[in-house]
Amino acid sequence: FNTIQQKINYPVDIYETENGLKFELAVVGIDKEEINISVEGDTLRIQYENTTENTEKTYLQKGIARRSFNLAWKVASKFDLTKLDAKLDKGLLIIDIPTSANQAIKTIKIK
Repeated sequence: FNTIQQKINYPVDIYETENGLKFELAVVGIDKEEINISVEGDTLRIQYENTTENTEKTYLQKGIARRSFNLAWKVASKFDLTKLDAKLDKGLLIIDIPTSANQAIKTIKIK
């Protein structure tokens, strides 16, 4: 897989498991209804738009980043984006993408 942006400035872990690919994004304080996950071809996109204005608050310390994000990755064809599963658990958005079933080794006969 490749990220569409060269440097991602958002806390995300991506790793391969024995069953596929796993994404974990830190989304503390964001409701699941506010996060948009979309798939277009081989591209996985995860978006959140922060629409709240915090101008009425005077912070003594502001450490929780509830900033908007629009992240996208091109995912290799060995993973099946049509069967991805997403859940929110303890402030982490966890996305599991299984390995594609049709990844058997294909032998080509030369004519």
